[in-house]
Amino acid sequence: MSTRLEIGLLQCGYIAPDVAGAHGDYPEAFADLLGPEGIDLVTYDVQQGPPPTDPAAHDGWLVSGSANSAYEELPWIPPVEELLRRLIDREAPLVAICFGHQLLAQALGGRVAKAEAGWGVGVHRYELVGPTRPWMDPPPADGGLLMIASHQDQVVELPDGAEVIARTDHCPVAAFTVGPRALAIQPHPEFSADVSRGLIGLRRGVIGEERSDAALATLDGPLDHDRHQVATWMANFWRQ
Repeated sequence: MSTRLEIGLLQCGYIAPDVAGAHGDYPEAFADLLGPEGIDLVTYDVQQGPPPTDPAAHDGWLVSGSANSAYEELPWIPPVEELLRRLIDREAPLVAICFGHQLLAQALGGRVAKAEAGWGVGVHRYELVGPTRPWMDPPPADGGLLMIASHQDQVVELPDGAEVIARTDHCPVAAFTVGPRALAIQPHPEFSADVSRGLIGLRRGVIGEERSDAALATLDGPLDHDRHQVATWMANFWRQ
């Protein structure tokens, strides 16, 4: 394996305690996913303290999900947006997931809103757009990936210079890049089927009975291969 990388994790939220108690919070979920890829994490809880200031402090950066919305007027969000803009300016390797994906788009001038189609939950098939990038190694077998979604917000307007690289009918901007150093992904490669089941159970009232049941049914199919393939791609992206 290549030399291990140290990645700064900007933890923007928390997995619900009833679920995290059994499966771990974002730092544990990402460590389980990325540790086998030679990735070590240094976590910054940006809701509880200021974000780091040095874009070169680590080999790369990772932005987590959150139960908050990127457009909420919360005091911790603008400093994180400013850091994301600095990381882009310095071309520091950056991967942003779910809320992080949305916040990066917003920080660069895009727009985030609630999805008109409602919650995206359970396993979705993501269609890759455009040519296979060098970091997509190994390439997908059939031009798509199965990953877990868990969001009611999504990017509805891309910032200038961003390029869509994955989509679904429900989420037309499911992943995008900004230049060679920033990758943003709406679904959750760090979520296992058990984590998704737990979150759907807790949110059943707001997601809706029918959509919750349909999402739960998707979690019984194959999943681990694609989420670990995305973990490899993330590591390749940081290393490129």
